[in-house]
Amino acid sequence: MKVTTMLIWTLLAFAMAVAAPPPASAASSPAVRAGYRVLAKPGEKIPLGADHYFTYGFEKPAKLGMAIMRVEIFSSDGKRDTSFAVKGDADMPSMRGAHASGDKEFALSNKGVYLLPVRLVMPGDWEITFTFLKKGTVVLRGAYLFDL
Repeated sequence: MKVTTMLIWTLLAFAMAVAAPPPASAASSPAVRAGYRVLAKPGEKIPLGADHYFTYGFEKPAKLGMAIMRVEIFSSDGKRDTSFAVKGDADMPSMRGAHASGDKEFALSNKGVYLLPVRLVMPGDWEITFTFLKKGTVVLRGAYLFDL
């Protein structure tokens, strides 16, 4: 009887070890939404077509609650350009769709800054996607990934 019990426990332990999920460090990090490229870090000049560049970043350091994402677009000679339409979406890549804001148009301030309120509802990995359009044509799709 003892040998049978020991054999059953050994087989049970082996089955549990084989069926165990991989450790968290072995899991791959969430991918950027399809069709978007990862953007350089906030505050850097990012090319936008041949004749423009933009900068982006939160108005204040991001924390739980409402945060304001800012985008400023300039021509290559450094003059502010407000002729673009900019859309954005905030979501958590690890829970894709659970906290998505949906594609929303950035509002244009009187100073020519594109603004988007972003509701950050929980700690974790976040992604904000940007779509830049000029005369209805997509010029760039980019994503900013960050942890909260």
